[in-house]
Amino acid sequence: MNRKYLKFEIDLDFLLIAITSPLKDYRLCYLVNKFLNLNFVKIGDLSVEIHPGTEPVLFSRYQYNTEPGDTDFYFIANKGTEGHLLPEMPRADYFLLIKNYMDEKDFDGLLSGLNQIPEIVAAVKIDPKKVKSRENLLF
Repeated sequence: MNRKYLKFEIDLDFLLIAITSPLKDYRLCYLVNKFLNLNFVKIGDLSVEIHPGTEPVLFSRYQYNTEPGDTDFYFIANKGTEGHLLPEMPRADYFLLIKNYMDEKDFDGLLSGLNQIPEIVAAVKIDPKKVKSRENLLF
């Protein structure tokens, strides 16, 4: 009997920044909007089933679109109602997920701008392929 194996590869077509800050999500989004001239708005919480068979965990989420069909920015809390979105990164308080195309120069400028906000302790680029629970970031 011949066997065929299905290879499934997750499409990680996004950039990821881990942010550490003691501020609440709404306050930090306000500062990011103010300092970087963005316009994050609160959208529905991200619901992720961390442990199979249990209630989904909710994570606060904000969105900003540059133009329809262009770059989408998502500001997501790492700490939810019952755990972490990415358990292997418990020190990160928030993640900035960038979908669709973003120029490397623009990305470096964004990262530099985030690190210049006094209330942000650190903002670091993360390689999504090295994150174990990366499927939690797919929505």
